[in-house]
Amino acid sequence: MESQHQIPSSDEAPRAETHAEISSTLPPEVITCLKSARFLHLATCDNLYPHVSLMNYTYLPSTPFDPHPTIIMTTNPSSRKTRNLISNPRVSILVHDWVSHRPPTRVSDPGREGSPPPAATRSSLASLLLNLNTSALSSISVTINGMAKIVDQGTEEERWCKEKHLENNTFREEENDGRGISSQGLATNTEEDGGKNCFIDAEEVQVVVVRIREGRIADYKGGVKDWRLVSEDGPPLVNGVHESI
Repeated sequence: MESQHQIPSSDEAPRAETHAEISSTLPPEVITCLKSARFLHLATCDNLYPHVSLMNYTYLPSTPFDPHPTIIMTTNPSSRKTRNLISNPRVSILVHDWVSHRPPTRVSDPGREGSPPPAATRSSLASLLLNLNTSALSSISVTINGMAKIVDQGTEEERWCKEKHLENNTFREEENDGRGISSQGLATNTEEDGGKNCFIDAEEVQVVVVRIREGRIADYKGGVKDWRLVSEDGPPLVNGVHESI
């Protein structure tokens, strides 16, 4: 049965809990966001503290190994997030479709400039770029809860996932100015940029797949909508997971 995917009116005050929309398919806003965003924030947790990592990712509606919506990532086996995933496979993910650039601020301290400084916002092009956050196309963030699995190394599933992940994160090379900075002002082929040579294609990295369970859509006006996935041939999930998990 198809469900209506619609964010509540911005006139409605945000609430800590909302009635979750239950469906066997992801809301279209979530799919669009996952297809358009460059990175996501992955939250893992041990028994004490949460840990957040900025990650390259690949979203697929299904794989030959899992018929459910899946997110593929790779991780260094010695990293903190990998240790967290081994002890606790429950994860939370944040992905958004807006440009995360801080707009100019007004400050009272005359010795401190706004961020970014006024000189950076004088051109019409700079002003246009800084105002991208107000675009109707850049309007939502999505929180996703799911169960992560570290794929066994040397398996066909690992080879297939790594290949798809590499394809999805191989981009057209851009001209740069000799300092590793592209014509769009972005770092190219550096560790800070999540370069595929370091974090995807290296032999020692491990593949992590996250089966999407539930989440929340929040728009820039404060509207929220909770959603939950159910299997077409299985019982509803409780808090994003089956009761047996």
